Amino acid sequence: MRANPTETATAGAAPAVVAGDGPWAAAMRAKLVAEFAPSALEIEDQSESHRGHGGYREGGETHFHVQMRSASFDGKTRVARQRMVMRVLKDELEARVHALSLSLQAGDEA
Repeated sequence: MRANPTETATAGAAPAVVAGDGPWAAAMRAKLVAEFAPSALEIEDQSESHRGHGGYREGGETHFHVQMRSASFDGKTRVARQRMVMRVLKDELEARVHALSLSLQAGDEA
């Protein structure tokens, strides 16, 4: 997982707030941190690269990529991990977020 220079994790935990997050990314980050206590979390707004495509809205925050490592995923399949995250972000997906790509690792995966 590549480092995000705006993230400074303490005690092995991903931060709940990151400077530069828009309101939708901040809401997703807060939910993911609360639910999964990730040791690493990166949320990238990729909306601008989808300008002119379906689901794009002015102001962005419609297309995201999430990379996360959490012990909550230990022993879970890739599909089970994705379902866990989609359940937590259900409200955002129904309201604003058009596309969400996920790279999810268990706590013991490199």
